[in-house]
Amino acid sequence: MNSELRKAVVLVSGGLDSATTIAHAQSNGFICYALSIDYGQRHIAELAFAQALCVRRKVVEHKVIKIDLTQLGGSSLTDVSQQIPTDETVGIPSTYVPARNTIMLSLALGWAEVLNAHDVFIGANAVDYSGYPDCRPEYIEAYEHLANLATKAGVEGSKFRIHVPLIDLKKAEIIKLGHKLGVDFSQTVSCYQALSNGAACGVCDSCRIRKEGFYESGIDDPTLYI
Repeated sequence: MNSELRKAVVLVSGGLDSATTIAHAQSNGFICYALSIDYGQRHIAELAFAQALCVRRKVVEHKVIKIDLTQLGGSSLTDVSQQIPTDETVGIPSTYVPARNTIMLSLALGWAEVLNAHDVFIGANAVDYSGYPDCRPEYIEAYEHLANLATKAGVEGSKFRIHVPLIDLKKAEIIKLGHKLGVDFSQTVSCYQALSNGAACGVCDSCRIRKEGFYESGIDDPTLYI
């Protein structure tokens, strides 16, 4: 089937990676249905930015599904009693949310099956990132295998594909790609403790990676910092 006729579910967080991912999917002819997850994240501003992004991109439908991961805890993004780290850490940082991408991909997969769509996009990156285990290529490959084992569509021969167009790109390369695709990065938020208007702290891990990416790309950083 030509990609111009395909539906795709795209996970959208409101950050620059997901904004670039949905722009990439649309540029390749996919008809996009966007999915955002309200999981109790402290940087809740990202959901408002995701909504605005989906309006600008004119997606067919944008769903926001609420699932309260604060009940599990285990992450400084879902437990406000923990401090967001502002120094580089050794190993996987406290901002890792247990099983987050598995949960999000499962919801995207379920909606894709309902829509009779066989393509799911996620802006996972394994180069300039915080070392989360569920952003690695081998994880995505394993999840795609699971998707085709564990669904009615997969069993009946309609194979799912999990697209990760940014997986091997440095942050500067992602920014250059998004810039080429017309992404307005001033309307994205990456900060783990952003204010309600999206103003970024500038010192968390995500902010540091974002700032370095803009610097290395040679593109002006439009981020509003506190």
